[in-house]
Amino acid sequence: MKETKVKSKSFRELLEKYLDIKGLDIVVVLTDGTEVELYKNREIIDDMIVTIDNYHNRQSIPISEVKSVDMFAA
Repeated sequence: MKETKVKSKSFRELLEKYLDIKGLDIVVVLTDGTEVELYKNREIIDDMIVTIDNYHNRQSIPISEVKSVDMFAA
């Protein structure tokens, strides 16, 4: 269990770094296979990835449901 928490913490820290880079297009793949493209206005609040589009629509994704993250240079 301890190893899982260490991996989760390092994943979160790495994810926070990449979310701060606005030039990256980020696609999050969830455990159910759903792919969600994050908007440029994004951040981590508590244990949620929060992304807000140009129309101020807010979407929250629990970090625990993230299976993988794909990044592309814009």
